[in-house]
Amino acid sequence: MSQYAGKTVVISGGAEGIGFGIARAMGKQGMNVVLGDIDARQLEISRTTLVNEGINVLTVTMDVTDLSQWENLANKAVERFGKVHMLVNNAGVGSMPGNIEHTDEKDWRWVLDVNLMGVIYGTQTMVPLMKQHGEGGWLINVASMAGMVGVPSAGAYTATKVAVVGMSESWYAELKPHNIQVSVLCPAFVKTRINLSTRNKPEALKSEREKNTKSMNNSPMAKHMQSVIDNGLSPDVVGERVVEAINNKELYIFTHPNYRKVLQKRFKNIDDAFARSESSPLLASVLDEEVALYSK
Repeated sequence: MSQYAGKTVVISGGAEGIGFGIARAMGKQGMNVVLGDIDARQLEISRTTLVNEGINVLTVTMDVTDLSQWENLANKAVERFGKVHMLVNNAGVGSMPGNIEHTDEKDWRWVLDVNLMGVIYGTQTMVPLMKQHGEGGWLINVASMAGMVGVPSAGAYTATKVAVVGMSESWYAELKPHNIQVSVLCPAFVKTRINLSTRNKPEALKSEREKNTKSMNNSPMAKHMQSVIDNGLSPDVVGERVVEAINNKELYIFTHPNYRKVLQKRFKNIDDAFARSESSPLLASVLDEEVALYSK
């Protein structure tokens, strides 16, 4: 019997894309599935699909930027299934492509609220429930390859995904004594609608350029991005990869091994920078100091 059978997973942004791929994969493992999403119509489509596949499912319309809605989701999950054993912080949005001077405060605020605060609120709400029942569990945060290497003209998105990777590393050590396994998923391009994120952006936060969706969707940049995403990995494959990785207790979950060389180049640049610092006479006094990082 699967170690997940009869347990409950909560997935934000679970109505489609990666979130739904993980929901389907965990449901096949016998888990009860709780989906939270801002898109009520898509949520109902996903609920019907999973029910028809024999999966126990609860859906709750929610906005991850609102802590009270996370609390409502938690209450409904516990009321329906008794306990929460796994949280997948999946909800995320893509920022408008543009250089630093053309990324306005409203865009920064929206991306930070969804991609960063949504993960924080979800973790703060669900982890205490896992600690409470004492059976351990899983925390899976969905970042991106952008969390491993900076993406030009996507500063806001990159910033949030780097933060999610860093928080996951921090929580990995923090939650290990509670038998809560932490993993961070860092995919490259997957067949989702993240390039159309502004469909769910509050009107008050949209720029004039974003309000003209027809013009945006017909731009060369938008057409190129759509082509790349259309050729991306299937969300169902990503979901099965997540099951495989957490079975192996992996902290970093990668879905695109072809990006390994990109990261190796980054890590070499970092290592070379350390080598240069070691040769600096200014820093000779700290070479043999004990490293003051907490790890467990």
